[in-house]
Amino acid sequence: MEIFKKSNKIKILAYNSDKEKSYIFDDKIFLPTKFKEINQIIENSVVKKNFSKNSSIKIKDYILDKNEKKLLRDNNYIFLTEKEIQLLELFLSYNKPISKNKILDEVWKYSEDADTHTVETHIYRLRKKIKSKFLDEDFILNNKIGYLL
Repeated sequence: MEIFKKSNKIKILAYNSDKEKSYIFDDKIFLPTKFKEINQIIENSVVKKNFSKNSSIKIKDYILDKNEKKLLRDNNYIFLTEKEIQLLELFLSYNKPISKNKILDEVWKYSEDADTHTVETHIYRLRKKIKSKFLDEDFILNNKIGYLL
């Protein structure tokens, strides 16, 4: 691999054959060392990598920073509520229109026969935030089937 040739650091390649993904970590291991210390460094690296991966998500031209609860684009950002983050994650996970009832069930754990405007209200407020800061009227779309990004 080319990445191994570009550095004089010892590289650790973590590989999971079930998922066929590999990760390269740049954590330092000082020699001599014990296997227990190497194992701890690898475990810490995996945790850091997963935390970073799960905390920053690309959505269209934006970055969703879940740790700071922000939606960023260029040098601008808006703060998001926990429910707004859950909505965006739900839209990303389906990648197709999602019905109001499905959103109620997944985000609010409401039954499908609940008569509420919770979804419409939250989406309206989120659209309003995005439009006012980023001038983007097409971030959350909807059609007769449901809502989508």
